[in-house]
Amino acid sequence: MIGGAVRPPTTQTGSVPVVHVILATDADWLVDEVVAALGGPDTTFTHCRDGRAVAGVVKGRTPDLVILDLQIGTMGGIAVTMDLRLDESGGTLPHVPILMLLDREADIHMARRSGADGWLIKPLDALRLRRASRAVAGGGCYAEGLPPVDEPEVAAEPEAEVAL
Repeated sequence: MIGGAVRPPTTQTGSVPVVHVILATDADWLVDEVVAALGGPDTTFTHCRDGRAVAGVVKGRTPDLVILDLQIGTMGGIAVTMDLRLDESGGTLPHVPILMLLDREADIHMARRSGADGWLIKPLDALRLRRASRAVAGGGCYAEGLPPVDEPEVAAEPEAEVAL
């Protein structure tokens, strides 16, 4: 859960646990937008300008959420996500929730295949960013740009006749 989106539950001592977010982007405007939307006294950020540094930062301090820009200089969000998921499957890193910031709807397929837990399509706004961060950090998924899935109707099972 992200401070500013949802206040995390308090501990037994009544204090609010600090939420840590890794933000990987080389765009200063995106850093400003994310920090403005999610920042608060109970949230800390680590900013990575180079996607290749993200796995090392995760090893140093496991975050509550990783937010990746699709295009990050030398190693973009798709490659970083695949790298983190590969390290997770090899047992060298824990599972970390990943929210990817996409440039267009055409990027959704790659985000899904890479193992991201959720994604937003730019341009961003604070409400969507908080909603997506809350969902992903809470263990769920947030998927923009996909048509809603209708739940198939389940036929009721015929009741068994009781023989007397």
